Amino acid sequence: MELKTGWQLQYNRPQAITEVDTLVKIEGTLNELRALLGNAERATASVVETVEEVKTTAKKTRRKLSQWQRYIKNRANHIKFKRGSKKGRLDLAAMSKAFKRSKK
Repeated sequence: MELKTGWQLQYNRPQAITEVDTLVKIEGTLNELRALLGNAERATASVVETVEEVKTTAKKTRRKLSQWQRYIKNRANHIKFKRGSKKGRLDLAAMSKAFKRSKK
């Protein structure tokens, strides 16, 4: 018989039960159940409506772009490498220099 180490004992342990739900059996006619529990169709419709209302009110507000981000966004300000392995990529160092000079 092989002895188990501490971590093997820890991971083979069954999960602890943290919640216990109680179930209640309800019997009756469909009309009695609707009167007791409410109409499910109306409940789902109201849930859908409230979810959509929350979505529209809780849309994330976008913050204003910084001056550098607005400068980069403008295609007229793009300076690209013309040759070499970086050909076609943005030359951010040159763009940074041009941006700093344009602010003065």
